[in-house]
Amino acid sequence: MKNLIQQLVSQALAKIAEDGRIGDAPILQPIIERTRDARHGDFACNVALVLAKAARCKPRDLADQLIAALPASPAVAKVEIAGPGFINFTLAADAYRAVIGEVLTQAHSFGRSTLGKGKRIQVEFVSANPTGPLHVGHGRGAAYGAVVADLLEAVGYDVHREYYVNDAGRQMDILAASVWLRYLELCDETVPFPANGYRGDYVWDIAATLHREHGDSYRHAADEVFAGVPVDEPAGGDKEKHIDGVIEQAKNLLGDNRYRYVFELALNTILDDIRDDLGLFGVSYQEWYSERSLTDSGAVNKALQRLRDSGHVYEKGGALWFKSTDFGDEKDRVVVRDNGQTTYFASDIAYHMDKLERGFERVIDVWGADHHGYVPRVKAAMQAVGDDPSRLDVLLVQFAILYRGGERVQMSTRSGSFVTLRELRKEVGSDAARFFYVMRKCEQHMDFDLDLAKSQSSDNPVYYVQYAHARVCSVLRQAAEKGIPVEISEGDRNLERLTEDHEQALLKTLARYPEVVESSALNEEPHQLTHYVRDLANDFHTYYNAHQFLVEDEALRDARIKLILAVRQVLRNGLNLLGVSAPEKM
Repeated sequence: MKNLIQQLVSQALAKIAEDGRIGDAPILQPIIERTRDARHGDFACNVALVLAKAARCKPRDLADQLIAALPASPAVAKVEIAGPGFINFTLAADAYRAVIGEVLTQAHSFGRSTLGKGKRIQVEFVSANPTGPLHVGHGRGAAYGAVVADLLEAVGYDVHREYYVNDAGRQMDILAASVWLRYLELCDETVPFPANGYRGDYVWDIAATLHREHGDSYRHAADEVFAGVPVDEPAGGDKEKHIDGVIEQAKNLLGDNRYRYVFELALNTILDDIRDDLGLFGVSYQEWYSERSLTDSGAVNKALQRLRDSGHVYEKGGALWFKSTDFGDEKDRVVVRDNGQTTYFASDIAYHMDKLERGFERVIDVWGADHHGYVPRVKAAMQAVGDDPSRLDVLLVQFAILYRGGERVQMSTRSGSFVTLRELRKEVGSDAARFFYVMRKCEQHMDFDLDLAKSQSSDNPVYYVQYAHARVCSVLRQAAEKGIPVEISEGDRNLERLTEDHEQALLKTLARYPEVVESSALNEEPHQLTHYVRDLANDFHTYYNAHQFLVEDEALRDARIKLILAVRQVLRNGLNLLGVSAPEKM
């Protein structure tokens, strides 16, 4: 509907421009919005107000000219000028009824479009360090990133979903060292576990696998392991220097091959777990991109060379620094440490260079909100190597806070005291988790009420929406049980019988669906779609409670069955984009 009005106004603009009636005023894409008050029609356009000054014409006069130039359309019942020069459009009843035929004919493709024209977009999301299981915070980024990707694909973009695997760097070494120390404990060594080692049960599980498969062959005496290692924090030392010393000892005592085996065992065990968790959560990727591959392929060195060539790095204290202060950062950043190791930031520069070199017209990163300070740094680096930072969108997702029985669930990742995504799925189900995660804007804090997510009541939004879908299916089952035929007629036959206020409300809500999908996709706001399906479910439940569908009047029954079938299809389409099932029984 919105696109139709936009086309009519565009044609009117082109006509009066051709006649020379707006001078040198630029012909803009007219902005069409739904009116907030039904008394002002269905849609409003402010193009006369926007162009009036450039056209040297009063807004209402220009609006008059545009209305006179509008092509005739049976879908439009009335056009009038409001206020200082708004043009309001009221649609004909037939226009709204026509949406039923569109929905039933197009089925699952209703609401989809070719707006993106096949342009390539990469969406990188989750990308959690493979140092432990995914927790509920990662779950929100997973749900949000997956729905954004699906929405963009629904409006015609060629979307590439990617997980960046941080399989290099210090955190992975801390994990490997943690596993080895737990393994030594299983070998009956008394090991003081580092304050900032990884403590979760999953570390014990990996260590147990190592011990089960290799016995004591990786064993070294605790005194030998901690010989010369700086004192840990609880004893008045430095926990960072202590864990680095433990890592160094692990590498020295085990040797390259055996240390690499522990490292890979930990990495692959956790990465396989992450893949399984995301798959069961309905999240899939076209690519799992290895950070190590950037070094192996020479991409990191290539990025550093481009920084040198552009004059944006310098050496200090044996390290190589990126002049990020030249781009507004609070301080310069190390890209190569004094020991010759490249930093995580250097890999990130290379990774974003590689993204654009792979031909993506736009790249979207979904990060945790705690990375907000990292955004200008990455964009600065992109600019420094000669890439266009405007091609990168970073969407920041706030952490989800769990509540059970009105009490906040406490979590700490390093200590291992956290609720995993797997546990959340088992407790509330993937449907509720997916829906709840995207009900708010990603940058807003989220309180996740576990009890509400499990409840079978109208207060639970996902249950309320799914129940609307199931109710339509129940009507069809009732018809079959009673022997009432529900073979619907072709085209728009009998739809003129849909005259009740509840029916008119449903028709208008159905007609909004393509606009909501487009807006949700372009604004990267899945919550718009969750609000829409709740509105549609509410309109249907209200209709269901007020009217009978399986009436004796065959024409009226046919019209109402068509309407509720359209409701079912749009609910199914919307839930599918949200990664939520549409059950037929509840």
